[in-house]
This record gives sequence, C-alpha cells and structure tokens, in this order.
Amino acid sequence: MATRPTAGIRGALRRLAPALIAPALLALHLLAAPAAAAPAAEPWPRWQAEDPASALTVDHSAWSRFLAAYRVVGPDGIARLRYAAVAPADRAALDAYLAGLAAQPVSRLRRAEQRALWMNLYNALTVKTVLDRMPVASIRDIDISPGLFADGPWGAKLVVVEGEPLSLDDIEHRILRPIWRDPRTHYGVNCASLGCPDLPAEAFTAANLETLLDSAARAYVNHPRGAAVEGGRLVVSSIYDWFEADFGGSPAGVIAHLRQHAGPGLRAALEGVAGIADDRYDWALNGAP
Repeated sequence: MATRPTAGIRGALRRLAPALIAPALLALHLLAAPAAAAPAAEPWPRWQAEDPASALTVDHSAWSRFLAAYRVVGPDGIARLRYAAVAPADRAALDAYLAGLAAQPVSRLRRAEQRALWMNLYNALTVKTVLDRMPVASIRDIDISPGLFADGPWGAKLVVVEGEPLSLDDIEHRILRPIWRDPRTHYGVNCASLGCPDLPAEAFTAANLETLLDSAARAYVNHPRGAAVEGGRLVVSSIYDWFEADFGGSPAGVIAHLRQHAGPGLRAALEGVAGIADDRYDWALNGAP
C-alpha cells in the first residue's frame, strides 16, 4: 500500500526549487509503492533461432540429483529447499552444471531441448543466487538488480550464454514467455518463495516437459495459495494478477484457466464464482530446516 509523505517531508519539499519538487515527489512515491505490474513478454529476436532436425541433447541429471537431495515437501504441501544443508561438493556440482548449460549451443537445439534448458537454467540459477547470499528471509532482499528502485536479483546479469549476458528477467520475459506463449511456464519457473509454484521434483527434459508442466499446473491451481473459494469469494495467487495477459487477459480468462486445471472440489466451488475478489502472495523464502 502506498503511503503519503509526512508533513515534515512535505514542508521540506515546498522549500525545494520548483524544478526539483516533481522528481522528489516521484521518487518518494516509487519508494513507497509496491510493484504495480510484472514485465511484459517482449521477444528477443536473438533467441528465435532453432534447429528442428537437431539430435543434440542436454544432460540435466546433475540438477535432478541436486533436487532429489535437497527438495522436501512440508506438511502444508509446499515444496521447500534445504539451502542451509547443501554440502560444498554439491555447491560445486551445481556451479559445474550451470557452467555446462551456459556453454551449450542453444541456437542449434530443437525447441523442446531449448525450453527444458531455459527452465532448468532459470531454476538452478535462482537457487545458486540464494545460496551465494544466505542467510536471507526473502529473495527480494537480494538487491543486486541495476537501477535505484530495482528490487531483488531479477534484473542482474547472472550468466553468459552464446556470448550474451542474461538476467533471470531476460530468461523468463524475453525468451520463455514470448517464444512459447504458454501460461504453464509460470508453473515451471520458481522464484524461491512460498507463494510461487513449487520447484519441480526433477529436471525438465524434452521428454518429460509436457507431463511435468501439466502436473505443476494442477498442483498449484488446487493448492490454496493458487486459488481458494472462501465464503463464496475467489482469492487467487497474485501471479494471476501480475500476468493476467498470459491467463486469458481478463478475470474471466483467469477463472477459465483455473477451471481447466481444477480438481473436482475446486471445480465445484468455482461454479458459483463470477469474478476474483482478491489476490495474495507470500514472498518468504522457500527454505526448509
């Protein structure tokens, strides 16, 4: 919720030169206000290339081993990662896996291989970013993005692929979302927060991608942090607000998407729902003891 400047600050602003008042007020507003909207999906032509006939494959077994060792599901049904328990050898293995992904000739892969690579790269890079800065209570506390009002690590260039420095935002909003135009992308990438769809239990591959994304969509939609009907009111994850354009472009589109993946209980509850009453999101780190 945005706050108003105090009387003392307002008085100081009145004493500033007129040319400085508007920028100062804007800065105060931006500092006080939460993020209003997520980045748009903007295609990066550099990454449109593919080779449909390519037989090249990428080995993601190291990431699957890491997830098997440190991913746990709590009694609330949310998957967490045991960040504090990661052994030095497994930190080194994660770094080596990321270096291997960065060295791949992505433009020479077929689309399914590319998509699995980008999604695993996003998730593994997010985990490394948190591990490198532990302890943190929220990924939003890792303020390494450029810009005075930037929040979190998403805008920082964290990896170089085919000579291009890339950020997490680049991977999600300039590659994954615009190339595949699939709302299930949001269920596959994990932002290290309790409100986010779960970190997958295994690495994405070209072979298992569709199955894992369908499963992830069902799991999140049918968990209370995804959607819940409370006293006849539909409360959804803020993901459906931030990325409404990916989920049909309207509240009705979001509800239609929820019905598509809802189990019997939620589907029945949605029958009497005409709109979205509220949204919520938990930015606490998805860490486990």
